[in-house]
Amino acid sequence: MKSIKAFLTVAFLFACSLTFAQAPGGGQRVGQQSPPPIPSDKQIEKMVSNLAEEIELSEEQEVKVLDLYKTHFAQVKEKTSGNSRPKREEVEALQVALEKNVKAELTREQKSK
Repeated sequence: MKSIKAFLTVAFLFACSLTFAQAPGGGQRVGQQSPPPIPSDKQIEKMVSNLAEEIELSEEQEVKVLDLYKTHFAQVKEKTSGNSRPKREEVEALQVALEKNVKAELTREQKSK
């Protein structure tokens, strides 16, 4: 009788541990990452300000690049809001377009930096 109680207790504890067990990352598959959060306007301004210092953007360039970044992240936010996740290729295409548009605003020296 004691062995049956011990077995049932162990089985109950095992079943409870399975109920509360969760995969790493909140149930995502191993190796799958969630997308980074979309930066706020203040964070975008800080990013562009750091870039402006690093590659010596003029004030006019900084304003244009800031506008490009804000537009980019608005598009990303639009794509990622809602119930369905965008395809990786769509987000990568937005990133490539941002890089292309930013580079179009830079001088040759700034591009090399």
